[in-house]
Amino acid sequence: MKPAPFDYVAPGTLPEALRFLADEEREVKVLAGGQSLVPMLNMRLARPELLVDITRIPELRTLDVEGDGALRVGAGVRQAAVAVDPAVSAGWPLLTEAIGHIGHPQIRNRGTVCGSLVHHDPAAELPTAALALDARFDLSGPAGTRTVDADDFFLSTFLTALEADEIVTSVRFAAQPPRTGWAFEELARRRGDFAAIGVAVLLTRAEAGGVERARVVFCAAGSRPLRLPEAEEALLAADGPERLDDAFAAAGAAARARLDPPSDVHADAEWRREAAETLLVRACNRAWERTGD
Repeated sequence: MKPAPFDYVAPGTLPEALRFLADEEREVKVLAGGQSLVPMLNMRLARPELLVDITRIPELRTLDVEGDGALRVGAGVRQAAVAVDPAVSAGWPLLTEAIGHIGHPQIRNRGTVCGSLVHHDPAAELPTAALALDARFDLSGPAGTRTVDADDFFLSTFLTALEADEIVTSVRFAAQPPRTGWAFEELARRRGDFAAIGVAVLLTRAEAGGVERARVVFCAAGSRPLRLPEAEEALLAADGPERLDDAFAAAGAAARARLDPPSDVHADAEWRREAAETLLVRACNRAWERTGD
């Protein structure tokens, strides 16, 4: 299929792009990597009258570590560039690992980190990683700029807190505490497919040897990334190395009891719950092994 007719512009500055987004006479969409938008255009699931290509705006193509230690990823930064950046792999290895699960190299070479986050497919890896890493979104619009936490940004399937006349200019990932291990696990029918179920885990080892801090976030378990405080509390009960196995098993059991995932042609809800328990225990073990890295 071919997309419905549309106009195309490629502004060179952010103010110019925002002026195009303020067009109230036409439906306007922002184009960055296009790996989600272009298929929707071709299937005519999206029919914008104007595409605003933001890839030529220099200030949106920056990837750097800020003074407070946070990683800032501009809206034009490709997923592949983040995946191979040594500063990212050193400070935010969960992000590197999550990107490795996205589609295939051709998709990661074109797709942007912010584009995937704004698209917000609840089975996608990056929204899950963003919630686990306490990400914050920088938004610009005609009323000025604002910052939104990841927990408030993702609303429902393909729906975020971004207004129609706003652009996500960057996403910032908080610096992680020392002795933090990570793991991103998912199950899919084939390598590169969307996850049938997936989980991101961050564990920070206390000096005494127990779990000091935990983050557990699932993808493909609902209409948005799902953080599980019940599983995190079970992990925090491991106040010494001898209690780790019991804590990991309790976290898995909590996930199985708490999750209410959908059933579809790929998997039913009970399979997803059982797989979630197994994946979480596996991810906890991998994350703990990395707390000493």
